Amino acid sequence: LILSRSAEAASPYRIEVTPGASRIPRGADQSVKAKLSGFTSSEATLMVRSEPGGQFERVPLIVGVDPSEFEGTLFHIEKSSEYFVVSNGVESPVFKLDVVDLPTVDKLVLEYHFPAYTGLEPRTVAKGGKATEYHVSPDGQWIAFVELWNVYVSPFPTLGGPEPIDLSADTGSVPLAKVTREAGWYVHWSGDSKQLHWSLGPELFARKLSDSFAFLDGAPEKLPEPPTAGTTIGFETASDAPKGTVVFQGARLVTMRGDEVIEDGTVVVTGNRITAIGKSSEVQIPAGARTIDARGKTIIPGLIDVHWHGGLGSDGIVPIDNWVAAASLAYGVTTIHDPSNDTETVFAASELQKAGLLLGPRIFSTGTILYGADTNFMAPIANLEDAKGHLRRMKAVGAFSVKSYNQPRREQRQQVLAAARELGMLVVPEGGSLFQHNVNMVVDGHTGIEHSIPLAAIYADVTQLWGATKVGYTPTLGVAYGGIWGENYWYAKTKVWEDQRLLSFVPREIVDERSRRPFMAPDEEYNHIQNAKQAKKLADAGVGVQLGAHGQREGLAAHWEVWMFAQGGMTPLEALRSGTLRGAEYLGMESEIGSLAPGKLADFILLSKNPLDDIRNTTSIDRVVANGRVYEGSTLNEEGERSRKRPPFFWQVPGRGTVGATTGATDQD
Repeated sequence: LILSRSAEAASPYRIEVTPGASRIPRGADQSVKAKLSGFTSSEATLMVRSEPGGQFERVPLIVGVDPSEFEGTLFHIEKSSEYFVVSNGVESPVFKLDVVDLPTVDKLVLEYHFPAYTGLEPRTVAKGGKATEYHVSPDGQWIAFVELWNVYVSPFPTLGGPEPIDLSADTGSVPLAKVTREAGWYVHWSGDSKQLHWSLGPELFARKLSDSFAFLDGAPEKLPEPPTAGTTIGFETASDAPKGTVVFQGARLVTMRGDEVIEDGTVVVTGNRITAIGKSSEVQIPAGARTIDARGKTIIPGLIDVHWHGGLGSDGIVPIDNWVAAASLAYGVTTIHDPSNDTETVFAASELQKAGLLLGPRIFSTGTILYGADTNFMAPIANLEDAKGHLRRMKAVGAFSVKSYNQPRREQRQQVLAAARELGMLVVPEGGSLFQHNVNMVVDGHTGIEHSIPLAAIYADVTQLWGATKVGYTPTLGVAYGGIWGENYWYAKTKVWEDQRLLSFVPREIVDERSRRPFMAPDEEYNHIQNAKQAKKLADAGVGVQLGAHGQREGLAAHWEVWMFAQGGMTPLEALRSGTLRGAEYLGMESEIGSLAPGKLADFILLSKNPLDDIRNTTSIDRVVANGRVYEGSTLNEEGERSRKRPPFFWQVPGRGTVGATTGATDQD
């Protein structure tokens, strides 16, 4: 489909561009965002020219977490320019960037106003460096600020010359003290302005000003180092677990204990653990147990998505009725690991889920990435101690893994790895579509490589090298590099907009926007199949290859990943193993989840059809068992001990103005 710009207004296919027409200061950078509407594409290109009538230059845009959104930046623009975005033959309107000599914002300033009786003029203090928050003491004499995770404090000058004071971690304008060892959250002052408080994970810290500045009365002869331990303010609550015993009798059991498949098997679950499993003729059913007839059905372990993304909260609010999390569980995803999410939000959601207050999979995450780019949330690493500091602050808030994201130098990435080995943490890096980068990540011993390696084919040099390590591989085939993304295949080949299970958990307008008008391509053009073939080669060489759906379509995309493994040559059993046990091994949790065995947590899926006959039968979900609780697969209504219906999501409540199916799915969907 090729559209001219003159026809674009009448077309259902369009590209929404931000900022559109705009005026910018000379020499400024300009971020450009594009959102595809009515069609999908794996690529988008920014076309820009600074000379009227000249040739447009091409600037590739980077895809966002939402696959319909792309972003790029034009740097240091000196001349007025024209630009538009093109994708899959669809073009946006042409927009004008007018470069003008406007006043530019160099620094935001904090202005201090004195009581009128003082006769003092307002005083401004420059907001310098990479500070993200400021806190003035109650008496107005001190100012604390947070920059690159640490907390600093300085006298707040109220008298002096007309020039603002530069406040940043490396300022030389005023006395300055770093009061935290590695990080501080929720900074606040004591009422008498003599102490500064902050928290980190479950601990509350305090530091007297006199411990930071030798010129204050009461300061010790030698100022102490920042505190390494605080007052515990956390609390404990019971983890959720059901009571009683439930038995699934007569099912085909795909246990993931080697190639074992038990054709007429029984699983006994007591509380949240599997207590017995085997042939039905050999498993004793406890007296008083609730029995579920599973004859003709198949049980597989719960899916484990080690590269999940999704919204778990916003602006400090973590909803307990979260349709994104619930949708994943409804599709049998019982454990997720998010390698990039908001630290405050994701670990709060994780604890709510463990307590049984949030319906969803088990939630694990790296929290905020250890970003190497120059931003106000970067993780600067100059040595091993810096790396250990960043890992300690993440471990304090609940992480057992970190994401090393675009740290520019190999030695920095190696320092993160050394710190992780010392602190007992996992390190997953951003693959970044750079093969040489990926190879040194393998050699250096990262936990795994996230995202596909950007090669059409690999050979013995790669398989032998990688196979000799314990480094895993999460190819995220739905967003695989090098061509049309895998998710686009399923939008083109299946009627996603008719999937009743999906529509029971995801608002219809979200599903429709992405699925109803897919673009078409010959099967040989879908690059994910070639990516999947390389993943199969690595798996055959002994590399752990596991499922990572990247949050592309809530719950359903996890099944697409399993199906794509099969497209690359894995047998159904091998594809299922990548979706279950391999993910558990990757996260170091194989003793608890990932297979069906006595003593393991009861996370599994009861399927109406056999996925060993057809891998796409993985979505024939009759029931989902998560942590021993049994849920109806189409609704997530809970059965058994506390039989109860799932409450509607906000968009399913009549009169809320948002459409979405409220009917349940069937195990045939």
